[in-house]
Amino acid sequence: MKYLAPLAVLMAAPAVAQSALITADRVLDVERGLYVQNPQIVVVDGRIVSLDGSGAPADAERIDLKGQTLVPGLIDMHVHLNGVADIGGYRGLQYTDSFWSVMGVPNAEATLKAGFTTVRNVGSANYADVALRQAIDAGRIEGPRIVAAGYAIGATGGHCDDNFLPPSYELPSNSTADGPGEMAARVKQMRKYGAEVIKICATGGVFSKGTTVGEQQLTEDEIRAAVEAAHLLGLKVAAHAHGNAGIKAAIRGGVDTVEHASFLDDEAIRLAKEYGAAFSMDIYNTEYTLAEGEKNGVLPESLAKERQVGTVQRESFRRAVKGGAKMVFGSDAAIFPHGLNARQFAVMVRFGMTPLQAIQAATINAADALGREADVGAIKVGAWGDMVAVTGDPLSDVTLLENPSAVIKGGERVR
Repeated sequence: MKYLAPLAVLMAAPAVAQSALITADRVLDVERGLYVQNPQIVVVDGRIVSLDGSGAPADAERIDLKGQTLVPGLIDMHVHLNGVADIGGYRGLQYTDSFWSVMGVPNAEATLKAGFTTVRNVGSANYADVALRQAIDAGRIEGPRIVAAGYAIGATGGHCDDNFLPPSYELPSNSTADGPGEMAARVKQMRKYGAEVIKICATGGVFSKGTTVGEQQLTEDEIRAAVEAAHLLGLKVAAHAHGNAGIKAAIRGGVDTVEHASFLDDEAIRLAKEYGAAFSMDIYNTEYTLAEGEKNGVLPESLAKERQVGTVQRESFRRAVKGGAKMVFGSDAAIFPHGLNARQFAVMVRFGMTPLQAIQAATINAADALGREADVGAIKVGAWGDMVAVTGDPLSDVTLLENPSAVIKGGERVR
């Protein structure tokens, strides 16, 4: 018991700025898709209390963003904050295990400064994403609000497993589960150690060794068992799924979002709409992987799979948008350098979205898929005071989001 008091002191959140009055030329109402002129946004203890200046304390910090347009703090639904883009393939074995946890600190800061005030971290060894969230929430380091998954869960030998080492080096894994019972048990384990979302791997992947992207690796019964266990605990489920059969099994199994969703057909889009699942499709990172992957040590088989997937995935994205599927912004940051997440907006517009739809994917749609629509995704009373300022009109030029002039999290300007 003698250690409890020092631990409490260590983890106690420091005092935050009590209030702020934020002004700008206009703010984007993402729900209605229109601008509101001359907002006066009052934030008290991190939350928005008014949009017209009412209730502003006399000592509120003034943040004047004259000439700027405000949009809600952006949400990336698919990041790996402990990953490093320029260390691929077997090069990762040169680094000690805790190296990846340390790298999460600058990656989180870069992500926040890029305007992404909330992220969903879908898979991290050693519960490093949970640790990052704790440090950020305690005010020890800078970073976005993190919805952490802990370990991603998949079949033995599948995309979530570590297939880089020979049998003599095999260690017990927190990422593998075979059969419905083991899947449910892994979900409970992730929740026990701090997960707020569950990530499962329904198919093979581009960067896993010895798997093909299209192969289904979890049965529908296994997927359903994971989903039922997660939903019982109040957790959403994200399913990594490239192949069409795995995508459909994941949707029928009840997952909340389908990640990548490369080989979509019309039936899969129909099922997603019927079941209420959202697609999170990382359609920016192909260029980086094909341009830099070989230099970074990415395996030749992974480069070949990326060439196979890239074009097909973008056409699937176009069809999903046209078909009216629910779409959220997910970049897979770590495949490319953290902080460049917003470059995906232009690609989303190129392949069928309007700028407003792309912004909505990273705001209200993402918040809804997180079950956090009251807290994030819109500049409204009761939500966290998270917002991004740009010079110009992002509804005319969505690339403006790649270079925000200011980022505000919880009413405090990120320096």
